Amino acid sequence: MDKTDLEILKILQKKARIPNVEVARTIGMAPSAVLERIKKLEAKKIIQGYEVRLNPDMFGGAMTAFVSIQAAHPSKIRETGEQLATIEQVQEVHYLAGGDLLMIKIKVSGNNELEELIQTRIAHISSVKTTKTFIVLSTFKESAKIKLPDDV
Repeated sequence: MDKTDLEILKILQKKARIPNVEVARTIGMAPSAVLERIKKLEAKKIIQGYEVRLNPDMFGGAMTAFVSIQAAHPSKIRETGEQLATIEQVQEVHYLAGGDLLMIKIKVSGNNELEELIQTRIAHISSVKTTKTFIVLSTFKESAKIKLPDDV
């Protein structure tokens, strides 16, 4: 990966739907060369995909909560994480150091859906020992962007 690849990645992180012609014009390359570079970055799994960010308020996801989950046994962490990942409202699943904890981020419509999700889906996973829920009051930044180096 060279400086040109990094320039392309920075542009795509700002606006993933930008046309190749516009990327090419910005960095001074032919559109076909830019497209070839993007395809190589995708093939190398440097670019893992493209997502649309929807307004959660418009689709019954106005409440964000983080739930820490303690597994019944350290050997059950992976299994528990994989089961949590199948729940549609779960956006992220992380294994945290220091206590064999999983932390999940969920988007739900409100208290009723949150309660039902925890009681009927999460608590019923046999390897879940305890849960602790943190409801988000305000979000100041939410991004999937990665800080890229200034040069290679």
